[in-house]
Amino acid sequence: MIEMVAGQSRNLVNTLKDRQGVRDVARVTGPYDVVMVLEAEDIDEISDLIAGSVHTMDGVVRTTTCVSIG
Repeated sequence: MIEMVAGQSRNLVNTLKDRQGVRDVARVTGPYDVVMVLEAEDIDEISDLIAGSVHTMDGVVRTTTCVSIG
């Protein structure tokens, strides 16, 4: 879940939607601006994706990661 600066969420979604590991990404309303679903082999790969592809994007204020193991 990603909190954004106002007006930046569309650019983030368009940039991330075709990246490897991204299963879904959508703009939403409420306390978060974007929800992204990632799939990876392990938690380290997810952490690397978030640190390298999300935190570096303009307008990202904060992320909250929820892990599902299945």
